[in-house]
Amino acid sequence: MPPRKTDSSDIQPQGEPSAWRFALRALAYRNYRLFFGGQSISLIGTWMTKIATSWLVYRLTGSAFLLGIVGFAGQIPAFVLAPFAGVWIDRWDLHRTLVVTQVLSMIQSFALAGLALSGIITVQEIIWLSVAQGLINAFDVPARQAFVVEMIEGREDLSNAIALNSSMVNAARLIGPSVAGILIAGVGEGYCFLIDGISYIAVIISLLAMEITRHASSQVAPKAMWHDLHEGWSYVVHSAPIRSVLLLLALVSLVGMPYTVLMPIFAGGVLHGGPHTLGFLMGATGVGALAAAIFLATRKTVLGLGRIIPISTVMFGAGLIGFSFSRSLPLSLMLILLAGAGMMEQMAASNTILQTIVDDDKRGRVMSFYSMAFMGMAPFGSLLAGTAATRIGAPNTLLTGGILCLGGAAWFASYLPVIREAVRPIYRRLGILPEIAQAIETVSLLQVPPED
Repeated sequence: MPPRKTDSSDIQPQGEPSAWRFALRALAYRNYRLFFGGQSISLIGTWMTKIATSWLVYRLTGSAFLLGIVGFAGQIPAFVLAPFAGVWIDRWDLHRTLVVTQVLSMIQSFALAGLALSGIITVQEIIWLSVAQGLINAFDVPARQAFVVEMIEGREDLSNAIALNSSMVNAARLIGPSVAGILIAGVGEGYCFLIDGISYIAVIISLLAMEITRHASSQVAPKAMWHDLHEGWSYVVHSAPIRSVLLLLALVSLVGMPYTVLMPIFAGGVLHGGPHTLGFLMGATGVGALAAAIFLATRKTVLGLGRIIPISTVMFGAGLIGFSFSRSLPLSLMLILLAGAGMMEQMAASNTILQTIVDDDKRGRVMSFYSMAFMGMAPFGSLLAGTAATRIGAPNTLLTGGILCLGGAAWFASYLPVIREAVRPIYRRLGILPEIAQAIETVSLLQVPPED
């Protein structure tokens, strides 16, 4: 379905575009512009719900273990269902799939709001509603990732669209927790859930307003589910770049990403604050992540992203280690900002490389494995973090996770030459490398591997 690219003279005028206009070039596509606007509003509500849910569980129970359980419940469906969801997403209409998932997410948020505002909500109900949202996300996340390619006609603008998506998520991460902290302190968690439910209306309207060209259905009968599932798994396992990127992402998601589950403990128990402190910490993470996303949006090529992945993982791990030792709010904000920047750079760079090199007919399945590595490992990490924090304390739990992230970065960096060899022919086929053909030839003469 070819997305319509509108007149972009207002974005890229004649002559050399400014850095900011270049960084916004994906917004020249009308469908993507609608998607960006609707999601920008909805994601603020999503982050409000994340913060409100964590604080509500902590307020009701004071238990690090139950914080981990709730995180596990909300993310385990992505791990279990992601491979099957990827097969279905490769077969389904992505636009219609996203409309359905957004409507279901809106209903889930209104259910949370109703229970919280009535004052009868319990941890058990939070867990079950978290499971429901996890089931929705198992289909929504890979579908949303794959849909970006359908909205962006020019592959040269794909990396910019992915970086803008990251900017959008992290601008919401900056605004949502700050607003949530104020609302929780003033009127309670229920209003955060209510606003989240209302915010889904924006993205549903934006999806319905898109101009979508429907393709005629293929007359070829779909293959068996297990055949397509095995085909996708084999494709991932036998591709060194895809396999290594997903393995590092899975490790970081398991031992590093669950730091968000422990933030209420750091805000209340370690830094002796309240919901405002939690909002500040999550907002600082958003500032760092937003800065990293803006940096990636200004890049002109995917070349060099392979090197950014281990560097950003080191930033993330070092930020977590420093944060685990800090007992000062200003210092903690600076360190968690660094961790947020590293986390976003690693995630967005991994996403961009995968979206660039994957075959179109396997995109849904590969992005489902991406969501499995990113979101699917997180529930085990949440459970592990909650259990570990109960026994060794939240600071020592984060310290251990940061050290393991540094180890993963070292492994990936040592494997980069193999990844470059596998990626180079794909970049040549896509027309990415000919732009620097002379540079590659010169570097080859010097027997130095070129950038990936």
